[in-house]
Amino acid sequence: MSRNVVVAKRYAKALFDIAQQQQIVAEVEDQLKLIVQAIESEVDVQKFLALPSVDASRKIELLRGVFADRVSYIVLNTLELLLTNGRQDVIADVYGAYVKIAGESLGQARATVYTAQSLSADELEKVAAQFSQITGKKITAEQVVEPALLGGIQVRIGDRLYDGSLAGKLNRLNKSLNKRAL
Repeated sequence: MSRNVVVAKRYAKALFDIAQQQQIVAEVEDQLKLIVQAIESEVDVQKFLALPSVDASRKIELLRGVFADRVSYIVLNTLELLLTNGRQDVIADVYGAYVKIAGESLGQARATVYTAQSLSADELEKVAAQFSQITGKKITAEQVVEPALLGGIQVRIGDRLYDGSLAGKLNRLNKSLNKRAL
């Protein structure tokens, strides 16, 4: 595990603890998502935040100016702390770790459903319901169309991949046949 991931988890855990005490866990998650999306969509902002020659106070001033009326003070304080400590490179990692910590605490998980063709909203909901039963968590699913799968689905929940795709089955069959040939 990289050092940035470890650092991000610490910040995320501290932020989650405060958000949970104030009963604003979901709001903080949405606010972090807003910040990450805004930073990732603006290359100039990414470059500005990464410049070591720019003082942290100027970076904080920029982010406070942009987000002051759109995010809570605990999120702003976390951003300020990250920038003061030269950790602007882990903002997205803090968001990812926060989502994971919040989901585990609330018995929720996010699933990415990979399919060869687009599913209807009803079909996606059925997949989410099925994996809710398997995992014992409330699953929120998002879909990614991946034509290389040929058919079937793959579902990624956290670090676990459930592979029911035709490409996956063919790959496993190929490996099995190659083992027997040796």
